[in-house]
This record gives sequence, structure tokens and C-alpha cells, in this order.
Amino acid sequence: MTRESRSEEETERFAAELAAAVPPGTVIALEGDLGAGKTAFARGFARGLGITEPVTSPTFTILQSYEGGRLPLWHFDLYRLEDESEMDEIGYEDCFYGEGVSLVEWASRMPDCLPENAVHVEISRVPERGDDVRELRVSGFPAKEGEV
Repeated sequence: MTRESRSEEETERFAAELAAAVPPGTVIALEGDLGAGKTAFARGFARGLGITEPVTSPTFTILQSYEGGRLPLWHFDLYRLEDESEMDEIGYEDCFYGEGVSLVEWASRMPDCLPENAVHVEISRVPERGDDVRELRVSGFPAKEGEV
């Protein structure tokens, strides 16, 4: 599935739609260049789960957890990690294989940690269509047909 977004708000709305249909135990590998809109996607996704607290990029903390929504959300940012042992140190398996949803920015840095059934979301700038235009490509989303 591919969507075009012309603003952060559109990206957030699309992510909220996905979150409303996501089942427990889903791992979402979120990719995009710096400034592509990964944090906007995360904010919208959290809102779609019913999480009301502010969502920020966990660049320096590596992992932020959010509760209070339909499902817990574990938001990872792997940009600063060097090897898979660091994933073990933060207890990623408890999150990936738990009853919440894991949203993993820069997931391609640790591909061997991802489950085979991970959902992939790639956010790309499309400058020839405008400075704020993004293309969001989603593959492997586990929702039932017609939900998203």
C-alpha cells in the first residue's frame, strides 16, 4: 500500500489509521532519511492507539515506552546503536514478542533482530512534487482486508 502525504498532519492521520487496526505483537520497521517524517508518523501512530502523552524521537534514550492506549507502544530509535548486543541490553525481545506494538526507527541497522513478519514502512521525500510531499510505502501490514 502506498500513500502520498503533503504535510505532517496527513502523515499523522495515516499513521493513526494504521494504529487503529494493528493487532498486538506487531513490529513495525520504520525507515526514512533524517527529517523524512518518522517522528510525525510515530506521533500519529501513538494517537491512533489512544496514547495522549507527547511523543518524541528516542534518539538519545533508544527506547521510549507509552501506555494508556489500546495497546502499549514501544518506540525504538536504532540510529546510535553499533551492534546487536546493544539490542539485547535494552531487552528488545520482551517488546517485540509482547502484547504491545513496537515501532522501530532505523530498523535496517539491526535487520537480524526483526521478526520475519515485521511490517515495513518507508517514508521518502518526493521533492519534484513539493517540499513537504512524502510517499509512505507500507508492506506486510496484518490488518484484515478493508480495515485500512
